[in-house]
Amino acid sequence: MIKQFAILFLLVSSLSYSQSVYKEVAKINDSTDYYLEIGLFNKEEKKSISKAILFTEKAISFTKNKQQKTKLGIGYLQLATIYFDIEKNELAIDNYIRAINVFDKKNPTTNLALAYYGLGKCYLKKNKIAVAEIYFEKAASLYEELNFYEAIELINLQRGIINKEKKQFAIASEILKSVIENLSDDTFATTKTEAYFQLGEIEMATGKFTSAIDYYNLANSSNSNNKTDFSISKRIFKQLSVAYEKANNPKQSLVFLKKYSRITDSITTHFYSNASENMVDKTQFDEQLKKIEQLDKEKKSQQKTLRFSKLIFVLSIALISILSLLSFSLYKNNKIRITSNKLLEEKNKELTIEKEKAEQASKARAEFLSTVSHELRTPLNAINGITYLLLQEKPKASQLNYLKSLEFSGSYLLNFINDILEINRLESDKIQVEKINFNLKELIENITTSFKEFIQENNTKCHLTIDSSISEYLKGDPTKLSQIVINLLNNAIKFSKNGDVWFTIKNIEESDETIKLHFEIKDNGIGIPLEKQEAIFDSFSQGSVEINRTYGGTGLGLSIVKKILELMDSTIHLSSESGKGSTFTFELLFDKGQKEVLKSAPMTTVNSENKKVILLVEDNKINQMITQKMLENKGISCVIVDSGEEAIENVKTNQYDLILMDVHLPSMSGTEATTVIRTFDNQTPIIALTAISLNENKETLLSFGMNEVITKPFEPDHFYSVVFEYLAKNE
Repeated sequence: MIKQFAILFLLVSSLSYSQSVYKEVAKINDSTDYYLEIGLFNKEEKKSISKAILFTEKAISFTKNKQQKTKLGIGYLQLATIYFDIEKNELAIDNYIRAINVFDKKNPTTNLALAYYGLGKCYLKKNKIAVAEIYFEKAASLYEELNFYEAIELINLQRGIINKEKKQFAIASEILKSVIENLSDDTFATTKTEAYFQLGEIEMATGKFTSAIDYYNLANSSNSNNKTDFSISKRIFKQLSVAYEKANNPKQSLVFLKKYSRITDSITTHFYSNASENMVDKTQFDEQLKKIEQLDKEKKSQQKTLRFSKLIFVLSIALISILSLLSFSLYKNNKIRITSNKLLEEKNKELTIEKEKAEQASKARAEFLSTVSHELRTPLNAINGITYLLLQEKPKASQLNYLKSLEFSGSYLLNFINDILEINRLESDKIQVEKINFNLKELIENITTSFKEFIQENNTKCHLTIDSSISEYLKGDPTKLSQIVINLLNNAIKFSKNGDVWFTIKNIEESDETIKLHFEIKDNGIGIPLEKQEAIFDSFSQGSVEINRTYGGTGLGLSIVKKILELMDSTIHLSSESGKGSTFTFELLFDKGQKEVLKSAPMTTVNSENKKVILLVEDNKINQMITQKMLENKGISCVIVDSGEEAIENVKTNQYDLILMDVHLPSMSGTEATTVIRTFDNQTPIIALTAISLNENKETLLSFGMNEVITKPFEPDHFYSVVFEYLAKNE
C-alpha cells in the first residue's frame, strides 16, 4: 500500500509532495510541518507562488534551528520543485543540490531519488543532455536499490524524451512504447498520456501526420478521466489542431482549435464559480443568523414593554433620537474614512513602487560590485603570480624594490576586492552564524600575534587583558569574531603610530550554560571628529580624503564590523574625540563550550622518487603559464588542456595524480566536466580553481564531486599546501 501510494504521488505531483503525506506526519505544535503544508497548499492549489516560497523558506528556517536533517532535505526539495514549476531553473538546481547534500546517502530513500530526478529534468531544460542522463541514471539506480521498480518507468519516459531531443527517433519510439506496455494500471494514466503525446510529437517531426493524429487521440483518451489538470488537455487539443491542418483536414483542425480555446477560458471560470457559490452560502447563513438574533431581541423587548410600557415608550423615543444622530455621524465618518482610504491606497501604491525601485537599485549595485570584483581576480592572479615567480628567481637588488612594491600593491588590491565581496555577501542575507566549539584565549592571542610586524612598523604598544574568570572554551562563530577583532585592531594600530592600544575582554554576565562578554578596543591615536562619527560606519568612508591619502585602506572595515555584529544580534559603540583617541565596544552572548582533545595531523609529504603528473584545465593562457611554472618549480610535470570536453577525453585515456579544474570554462563548465569524470573515475583528486563570486560557495562546488577549492589569485603557500596534501593522499 505504501509503495502504491508513493507511485501515485510521484506521477501526479511531478516531484511535489502531496498534502496528505504531510498530514500523516504533521503535529499541531510543529511549526516546520505546518509551514511546509501551507507552502504546498499555495503551490498545488495555485493560490500564490510567492506565499508558497515564503512558507517553505520559513519551514527550512525552523528545521535548521531544530537540526532535523530529514525535514530540512524535504524543505529544500519542496522549494526546488516550486522554482522548477515557475521555470526558475538555476534556483531549482541550487535547492536540489542542497537537498542531496542533506539526505543520508548511506540509507537512501525515495526523497533522494526524487532530488536526482529533479536535477535531471532541470539539466534537460538547459539542454545539458549528458549531465541530465547522469542524474536520471542515479535516480534509476536508487529506485532499483529500494525495489521501487514501478517508478523506473518515469525514468524511461525521460530517456525516451532525451532520445527524441537527440533526434534518435527509432530508439525514442521503442522506449516510449515499452513504457505504455508496462503501465497497465490506471494509476499511471498521466505517464501513459505523456508517452502517447511524445510518440505523436515524433510522428509530427518525421512528417507522418496521420499517425501523429492517432497517437494524440490515444493521449486524449488516456487523459479523459483527468478532470482537474486542464494543462494536459490544452497541449493535446493544440497539437491535434496543428496535425489536422498539416493533414489537409481544416474542418477537424477548427474543431480542436475551438476545444483548445474553450478549455483555456474554463480554467478561470471554474475557479471563480466555486468561489461564488461558497460566498452565497456563507451570506445566506449570516443573514439567517442575524434574523434569529433579531427575533430573540424583539421577543425580550415585548416582554419588557408589557411590564414597563410607559417608561419604555419614553426611553424608546430618546433612544431613536440618539441612534438617528449616531447614524448620521457614522454616515459622515464613513464617507471621510472612504476618502482617506483611497488616499492611503494611492500613497501605498506610490511607496510600493519606490520600494521596488530601491530594491532593484540595491540588487543592481550588489551584482555590479560582485561582477567587477570577480572579473578583477583573473588579471590580479597574473600580477601576483608573475611577481611571486620573479621573486623566486633571485632578482637584482635594483629590481627587488620594484618587485616588493608590486607585491604590496597586488596584496592591497586583493584585500580591497575581498572587502567588497564581503560587504556584498553581508548585504545579500546569505550569511549564516555558526555555533561551534572554540578556544577564546587561543583565538585572541593568535590574532594579536599576527599583528606583531605591523605593531613594530608603527612603534605601537599593544596591551591585551582577558578576564581570568572567562571560560577557556566557548560556542559561537570564531570566524566572524576574528573578522570583527582584526578590523578594529588594524584601525587602532594604524591610527596610533608611536602610541598605545588596549584590548580588553570582560565577563559581565554568566549562567550555568551561557556567558556574556564585553569587548573593548581603545587607542590614543588621532581620534574621530564628532561630526564624522555617524558616517564612519558607512561603506567606503574614512572620515576625510586626507586620512585616506595618509593612512590608506579601503574604508570598508568598520562597515563590515557593523554588519557582522547586527547578524550576531549586537551593536558597535564608539566613543571618540579628535586628537585623543577612540574606543570601540560591543557585547556578545556565547554558550559555554568544552575542552576538545585534538589529535595533531601527520605531516603530508610527497615521495620525490615518483614523478608526479598533474592535469591543468584552464582556458586563460597567462594563468596556464603561471600555474605550470609554479608546479615545475616544485618538480611536478603539468599537462594543459583548455576546455571541459578535452579534460574528459584526456582523463579517459591517461592516468594523472591530480586534476586542477578551472570552474569557469567556455562551452562546458568545470563543474559539469567534473560531474561527467566522476561517472568513470572516483579516485583522482580534483581541485577547483575559481575567482569565487558572490553567488558561489564551497559547499556547492564540492557537491559536483570536487575534493577541494583554491581561490584565485593564488596565495603560493596555500596553493602548494593543498596540492602536496592531495598528491600525498593519492600515493
